[in-house]
Formats: sequence, C-alpha cells, structure tokens
Amino acid sequence: MKFPLSWLKQHLDTDASLDVLCDTLTAIGLEVENVEAPGKKLAPFIVAQIKEAVDHPDSDHLHVCKVDTGSEILQVVCGAPNARAGLKVVLARPGDVMPDTGKALKAGKIRGVESCGMMCAVDELGIGDEHEGIIELGEDAPVGGSFAAYAGYDDPVIEINLTPNRPDCAGVFGIARDLAAAGLGTLKKLDVTPVKGTEPCGIKISLDLPDNNKACPLFVGRVIRNIQNGPSPEWLQKKLRAVGLRPISALVDITNYLTIDCARPLHVFDADKIKGTLWVGEAEGGETLEALNDKTYTLEKGMTVIGDDTGVLSLAGVVGGVGSACDEKTTNVLIEAAYFDPVRTAITGRTLQIPSDARYRFERGVDPLFTQPGAELAAKLVIELCGTADTVVSELEVVGAVAPRTAPIALDLGKCLKHTGLDVSADEQRALLEKLGFTVTAQEQSLSVLPPSWRPDIDNDADLVEEIVRLKGYEHLPVVSLPNAEVVTRLALDEDERRAHTARRALAGRGLMEALTWSFLSASEAEAFGGVNDALRLTNPISVELCVMRPSLLPNLMAAAKRNLDRGLATVRLFEVGPTFHDTMEDGQIPVASALRAGAAPRHWAETARAPDAFDAKADAMAVLEALGVPVGSLQVTTDAPAWYHPGRSGCLRLGPNLLAAFGEIHPQLRENFSSTEVVVGCEVFLANIPATRAKGTARPLLKLETLQPIRRDFAFVLDRAVPADKVIRAAYAADKKLIRAVDIFDVYEGDKIDEGKKSLALSVTIQPQDKTLTDTEIDALAAKIGESVTKATGAVLRK
Repeated sequence: MKFPLSWLKQHLDTDASLDVLCDTLTAIGLEVENVEAPGKKLAPFIVAQIKEAVDHPDSDHLHVCKVDTGSEILQVVCGAPNARAGLKVVLARPGDVMPDTGKALKAGKIRGVESCGMMCAVDELGIGDEHEGIIELGEDAPVGGSFAAYAGYDDPVIEINLTPNRPDCAGVFGIARDLAAAGLGTLKKLDVTPVKGTEPCGIKISLDLPDNNKACPLFVGRVIRNIQNGPSPEWLQKKLRAVGLRPISALVDITNYLTIDCARPLHVFDADKIKGTLWVGEAEGGETLEALNDKTYTLEKGMTVIGDDTGVLSLAGVVGGVGSACDEKTTNVLIEAAYFDPVRTAITGRTLQIPSDARYRFERGVDPLFTQPGAELAAKLVIELCGTADTVVSELEVVGAVAPRTAPIALDLGKCLKHTGLDVSADEQRALLEKLGFTVTAQEQSLSVLPPSWRPDIDNDADLVEEIVRLKGYEHLPVVSLPNAEVVTRLALDEDERRAHTARRALAGRGLMEALTWSFLSASEAEAFGGVNDALRLTNPISVELCVMRPSLLPNLMAAAKRNLDRGLATVRLFEVGPTFHDTMEDGQIPVASALRAGAAPRHWAETARAPDAFDAKADAMAVLEALGVPVGSLQVTTDAPAWYHPGRSGCLRLGPNLLAAFGEIHPQLRENFSSTEVVVGCEVFLANIPATRAKGTARPLLKLETLQPIRRDFAFVLDRAVPADKVIRAAYAADKKLIRAVDIFDVYEGDKIDEGKKSLALSVTIQPQDKTLTDTEIDALAAKIGESVTKATGAVLRK
C-alpha cells in the first residue's frame, strides 16, 4: 500500500514529521517498508524561460532558443511546436540524467548549431505519457528554481506492508484514522452528505443469486446524465501517478481514486451501453468477457457477474468489461457501488488469475456500511469534474441490504494483564477502544464491545486485547526472563529433528539435491496421490494450483523435476524432507523423506547411460533407513506399494508389520498427467514409523578385525518365476546366521534352457569362519544345509 504524505495529510491534521509518522505507523502494526523521494530523480531540473526563439537555419521544424536559467543564458535547439519567446519551461542541462532513458545529457551540435541543454516534455521526465510538446509552466514559476519543488513532486511516498487482516487500512483514510487513534493528529471527517437526485435512476437493477444473495447482498446504483468525460485534473493525476496508477479519464480516475482513498472499490458503466435490466447473478459457464485489462476470459459456472439483456458486462468485484466501458464519448454514466462476498471474489480472481485493486480489497473485506456513502462521494466528484450546465443526477437505486453487526464481544478487564503482562486500567482500555471506533459499554468486571463495520478482523476478546496493546504501545510490554525449569539443558535436536537431519545427510550423500517445495498443491494432484480431505482445503489459497495441503511430497518434486528437464537439464536427482498432511488430528501430519530421480544418468566413457529404475529408488530408501539405525538385513520387501507407483515395478519395505518405506517407478498414467515422458522413480521413507534406537554411550564399540580368510561359494537354483528373490536370500541366510556373512544375487536367467514358468537364480554366499579355518567337509556340509534351506522355503531345485 503506497500513498504520498500530502494525501495522508488530506485526512489527518498533524504537525508530525515524516520520521515520526513512519515510526508510529510501524509501532501500530502498519510496517513502513519504504519511503520514496520521487523528487530525487527530478532534482537536477530547473525552471527556465525562453527569451528568444528563431528558426533553425538548416531545418523547417527546429528552433534555436536563448534560455534564461536565472544565472546564465544558454542556447538550446528545440523541435517542440510550442517553443516560443516568453514561455517558462523545464530545463535539463548537460550532465543531468534523464528519467526516461537513464542516461546523462550531453552538449552537442544539432545540424551544425550548438545546443547546451534540453527543454523537457512530460514523458521525458517520467511523470506522464504526453509528448505533444514541451511542458508549459505558469507565470508564477520561479526562474532558476527547482521544478520538483514548484510542481509538488518533492512529496515523499510512503509504502507500508499491509497484512491481510487489515482491509480497513487498504485506504489512505483508514491509515489516517489509525494514526489519529494513536494520538498523532486529528482525523478530518469525510463529507458524505447525500447528493439530491432530481429523477428516478432509470435503469432497473436486480439481484438473482442463491443463498439469499450472499454473493452480493447490496447493490447501489445512480445515473448521472449530460456529463463530459475527459482528462482528470492535474491534482488527481498526480495522486494516481504517485501510487503507480496511470491516469485514463476523469470517470475512471475517480473510481481509482476512491479505491485508494477510502478502500471503496467502485465501477462506472456507460449508461447508454446498458440494455434492459442490470442484473447481478451467477455465470452459467462458458461465457466470454473482454475485460478492461485487454484480455478475454472464459467464465466458469458459479462466478458472480454483472450483466444486462445482452449478456455479461463485468466480473463482480474483479474487473469490468470493454462492452460497457466509459470513454471520451460517454455522456451518461451509471455509478455502481456494491458489497461482494470476499470468498467468492477471491475464488473468481484466482481462478482466472486477475489481479486488481478492487479484488485486493473485496477479498479482504471492505466496509459494507460504507457502500452508500462511497456512491455519494463518487457522485460528488463526477459532478465536480465532469459536470456541465445540463447535468442531471438521479436518485440512488438501492437494491438489497447489509445488516450491521449487533453482537458485542465481552472483554474481561483482567484479560489484558493475563495475556500480555501489561496492566492497563479499565478506563484506559475503554478509551483506547473508543479511539479506534469501537462502541464500548462498561459492565461490572468487563466491557461490552461492538466493533465498527470497517473491522471484519475482530472476532473475539483476544483481538480486542491485541488492539489495546497495539495502541498502548508494544514498548510498554514488561521484559520478563523465561524461567529454566530444568537443571540440565535439553538437547538442541529432538528425535524427530535428528531423524530429519540424518535423512538429509544420507540422501545428499547419494548425490541428490535438496528441494524445498510448497506445502500445498492442486486438488487434482492431491487426488492422484492419496486423495483430498476437504478439511485440508485452504480457505484462502494464494492460487487455485495451491489450494490443498499436500498428502505426499512426490507431486511437487515431480513438478520441480519437469521444470528442470524442460530447461535442458539431462539428469534430475531431488529429495525433500518435510511433513505430509492427511487429516486435522494431531497425528495427521506425518514427517516423510522423499527422493525422486528422472532423466538418464550422466554419460561416462566406461558406462552405458541408463534411465533410473525401481532399484535406484529402493537403494535411496535403504540408505536412509540404514543411516537411521534400522537393521536393513531384517527388512521384508512386499509388493503392496501405493497406487501412484507402477504396480509391477514398486514395493514396500517393512520391519515386521511396520511400514517404513515405499519405493518404485511412478505410475505411467501419472507421468502423463504431469506432462512427463521421462521414467520417474521415487521413494518415501516414513520417519515417524522408524523404531526408536537404543541410547548409546559416548564410547566407541570395540573394533573387531577378522583374522580368517572368508570363503565364497556359488549356488544356482531353479524355481518358480513368481517366487521373490528376497525369499531365496532369507532362506540362504537362515542356514547358519553365525557363519554366513553375505548373500548376493549375481545372475538371473529365464529362457529355453529351463522349463517354462521357471527362472534360475545364481547366488554368491560369503562364509566367514569365526575361531578356526573350516575344513572341506565342514564347508560341504554348510553348502548342503544352504541348499536344503532354500529348497524347503521356496521349492527351488539346486542346479548341478
């Protein structure tokens, strides 16, 4: 929210300096982010006067001018048609930096005639778009004086960081009201005296919305005939430019001015372009609107729109349409002031991705009781700036109503001390709230407080305590040292944080890059990865693509991977450790470490590039589990991975019945939904399911070095194709857990050398003697035991 200091003082009678104003704004919660000095870029330019203007000897449109700067006479060659003797102008001298180009002006020759400066047009100074000629200053302009000071461009512009819960301060008047309540001056009242109408409105207005017109409970219209629309006066244009708005015409500038001034969005329709009844209703879906921002939108069913007998004219509370817009030919205008539902307005704006000043205020909540006064202010300005001798003003057409808030909030007088430690007397609490516009009635041990209509953010007594402390001053809060209830300081990291840190180290060690993604995603993505819990839909999302709390980390990692692949990155390896959300209960937020691989491996002369597969994802999950102290040799692999994995290329890692991780190739259909043609694999390690590790002392375990040579024996088994390899490995280990140190599969064969439906698994078993060298007889006996164990567990037959 930006506003010039002079605009603020239009509503606040104060002698406070700029520094004091800024400090007070920040102190009462309206944090000042920046103070611009727009006159800084105009500081070099001075007021000068043309003493003589003659035709250029080698041009039919250039003039050679003698210009008085107050201290010297300079020769300037100028091509403006309005350059003439006696005219006071804005002069740029050699070395001055031009705002429109950012380059310093240099003296030079133009067609052989020396020129020592430039007389400036509006666009060259960056204060407008006009370039029809040089700026003509008034007779009172002091020659040699500062142009910025003369024209009022030395007015500082204050920018505050307005929090979403303060829509009352989305207007300059609301900011002045808060400063006056803080004791920094006196608030000047707005003149909202009704404008007397002399005829009926002439345009019928109807509300046709469900839920008792909840989307638009109040609509106020007024027709003003026989006006003349043209450029707005300089004072209005200057205010709009100061806050970054481009002046368009008097009618449009009036609505923009009141939006910034009073946080009251308005709209003006060309009354002659409205055919039949002006109605407010819901879009049927599929209609198109050519909007005032030069874009065309296709509307969705249920969006709140304003239309007439010909169709939709504007998106209520968001943006107007070209078909009913006012232009220089407009002579009859309908002023619209309405109250639109904040949630419906926000949904419409975000769905169509339309940012506008009106939407910004409506979706945060404008003052519903200021709707009619806002229409009166607009009518006064239209009459003042566009009125003619034949102007006729209609009566207000008021359709619907907004009920004022009647339920007071009970405030216990001791709650302020209890919640903040700040002891504020009952009389002072009441006085502070009344300064903010609250209606306060004293009870025995409490106050009955009715918030004003412009404060929709006040819901309970805690909000009232916040207002009291905010206005009293946070610097009055007592400084209290926090007691240390424990003799021994707790560890800096708890178990959950330690697990997350260890998981990050493990995945980074495998060459993956950490990503930080949004905690929310679109409803369609959430549906594909576990479903949408309506309780986890955001009430006020920042966009329709980010409207649901994420049930999995993988969708956002996939989106990040796709962005990188689209930008030419051949290999993407990402991981994220963070919460996933499943319900609103305490245990509904589950910490997960997820990894994702996409794209071919980096090319290498000694290796063949390949796409990642499910075993890469499994290895990532196993690395995390091993780092967290899980006995990975005891893990079981099951095939019941979630539905977002490929059904034949995925699995789960379990320790008994406890699910520790899921891994595999992402389902091909989901890759299509994410517009990804690459094979994508991922894993999810559920950190909360990992069993707690036993407490360890600080001493390191004794290093044990094997003194005997290990023995390796190979086995080949023929078994049914459906038998998992993991079952074979476990059976081999079970033959002698003390001596067998490792079992690895080094070959899988399926072909015409064995029966159909069978496969051959070749195992390498590492045997580690403990206290003596094994004899051939003992080794053969152990080999036979391994064969029997595998045969018994899997039905496999040892190949000879």
